Formats: sequence, C-alpha cells, structure tokens
Amino acid sequence: MSPRAGNAGPHTLAFVESPVQLLNVLEWAHAHAPGVGLTLVVLSPVDPMTRGQLRRMSDLARDEGHEVRWEEARGGPLAPFQTIGGLAGLLRRARRIVLGDPFSRYVQLLLTIARARDLVVVDDGTATMEFVGQLARGERLVRWHRKGGRPGPRDVLFAPVSSAARRRLTPGGGRRVEIFSSMPMSQTPPGVTVSAHTFAWTRARFGPPRITKGADMVGTSLVETGVVDDGRYLEAVRALAAAHGATRYFAHRRESTEKLHRLAVETGLEIVRPELPLELIARRGPIGRTVVSFPSTVVHTLPLALSGTGVRVAVCDIDPAWLTDTASPRAQGFLTGVTDSARDAHRLPPAGRDRPGPAEAGGGAGTVTARQGPVGLAAS
Repeated sequence: MSPRAGNAGPHTLAFVESPVQLLNVLEWAHAHAPGVGLTLVVLSPVDPMTRGQLRRMSDLARDEGHEVRWEEARGGPLAPFQTIGGLAGLLRRARRIVLGDPFSRYVQLLLTIARARDLVVVDDGTATMEFVGQLARGERLVRWHRKGGRPGPRDVLFAPVSSAARRRLTPGGGRRVEIFSSMPMSQTPPGVTVSAHTFAWTRARFGPPRITKGADMVGTSLVETGVVDDGRYLEAVRALAAAHGATRYFAHRRESTEKLHRLAVETGLEIVRPELPLELIARRGPIGRTVVSFPSTVVHTLPLALSGTGVRVAVCDIDPAWLTDTASPRAQGFLTGVTDSARDAHRLPPAGRDRPGPAEAGGGAGTVTARQGPVGLAAS
C-alpha cells in the first residue's frame, strides 16, 4: 500500500461504474477519510471510452494508496453471477459502503447483500439531484430521462430489489446515510447528512492550468439518451461555436463516433476525447478562458475545480423545440433546474438558427477525432 494511505481500519468498500464516480470517491476519501485506504471495486462497463478513462482513474486511485479491484461485471451472461458471488464476502465484512450510482441495478442488487450500517452516496452528476429528491419524496428510484414512461417487464421484475435498495438508502434502524455532493439540493431527506464536495483533492493535485484566449465547448449525451434531436443539437453547437469563437469540443464519453464526425465536419471544431474526467483535464490545462456547456454536471463542477483561475463557465439553455417526441415529460423541467441552480455559471439563451456558420466566423475544416495527450498523474 502506498505511503499516502494507512490501514483501512473499519473496512470501507466503494463501488463505481464511471470515471466521474471514481473521481468523486477520491474526493470523498480526501475530505472525510484522509490517510485511510479503501477497497475500490470498478464494475466495468463495455464501451472502450469509459473503460479507458476508468483505467486511468484507477491508476490515480492506486497512487493515493487505495486498493482497486477491477470486475468484468458485464463480460457475458454469467458475469453478473460471478461478480456478485466473488464480492459477497467483502460486502458482508464492509463496515461502510461508498457508491456512485444509486440508480444502478447492479449496485441496488449488491446493497441487498451488504450489512454495512454506514452508506455514502457520492456525486454521479446531475442524477444526484434527482436521487435526493426521489428519496425525500419516498418515490421509486428512476433516472430522470426515463421518468414518466411506463415501467417495462424488466422494471417490474426488478421492483422488489429496487424497493429494498431504497430502504437501505433511507436512514433508520442504526443506518447512517451521507450524501457527498457539489450539486444544489432543493430537498434533503430526513436524517440524511449532506456534506459539501468542493473538488479540494483535484485542486491540490492538479494545476493551476494555462488559460488560452479562446473558448472551449463541452459536449453532452442528451442526443444519445434520446432527449434532444440530433439535428437541433448540431445547429445549436454550430451557433454557439460561432458566437463564442470556440475551437475545441470536449466530447462526452457516451457521444457516438458518427455524431462527433458530423460535428467536426460541419462546425470546424476540433473534437477532443478526454482520457480523464473533464474536471481533471481542465485543471491541468490548457483550457479556454470561456467554457460553453449545455445543462449538465459540469456547470456545477467546473467552477469549483477551476476556482481562482478566472475561467468563465457559460451554460446554454435547452430550447423545448429541441426535445424529441420520445423525451420524458420530466426532461425540460429537469434541465431547466440544472441551469437555474448553477450558482457560478453564466446563463446564455438557447442558441439561435440565424447566427453565422463556422465559415463566416473564420472556422476551417474540423478535425474528425482528436485524443487528449497523456496527462501526468502528479500535480504540475
């Protein structure tokens, strides 16, 4: 074990399924368990982009003295049974469990085995806001972009497990529940402890960044999740890039290659696929003096990670006309809430169609795919 961490003491077990969740577990450990090593279980997804970021984040976790256990949790029809069976002993022994996605069926199933009395939920982006609200209202746990639709057969079959997980995530009977979050909370469930996530570890470990004169854009997976029409999204990106002089587009890890290729060709933007969560990439730099985003997690997290650097984060509202016919009835209200509650971001109106295109704004042909170069693991 690295000298950065000591003996784990009362054993802490963490479950993550995304790079951002892993980052936020490191932030929680830095803030609330300094010098304590934990066992971090990566329930690996299948898409290469997420797996690559998770492996880089796992290296950072090991540097901090934590044990990382990589599970091919989706590596075939028998993988879930093998994963859960292999983790059963750890789950029963753990005194404290830290998790990043309470909506995950995998995590909900693991919670039914766990005996820990201390449960910690770290940020999983804007989903944390919805989780807290649903827990406070006693509702079933449903991701915001699916809310309003009819439960499918799998939802019905899994309902008892989901209900049991919600009960485990509700304080009482000796259970203590903490939410470690940088997100604004309009409702707080009774008995739940909320602690502030300020990106203190990120600021101490990385940067400060070099600031460029131009602007950067941050991508979103709202098209991939079926919320926003792809043609309207491209129009909005083109208008924003022209209006702000943006030259780079930091892709979300879930954005499709086809969509990114089209964005590069039609907007002139250089497409960057980050190898680490954007908060770390931005903190290392270089980063534009203005960062333009649609409503997403980064409008809350980047101002914290870049505190004191002078970088301005601007958020563009989602026009209701951009939503698909199949978007959840909850979508517009939720996205508006994300923008409204962004304390340190500058608000922009929805991007119009009548703005000049990239050629008129001086843009050239786009780079189809660009990958952020190797990022050092020590602070510069």
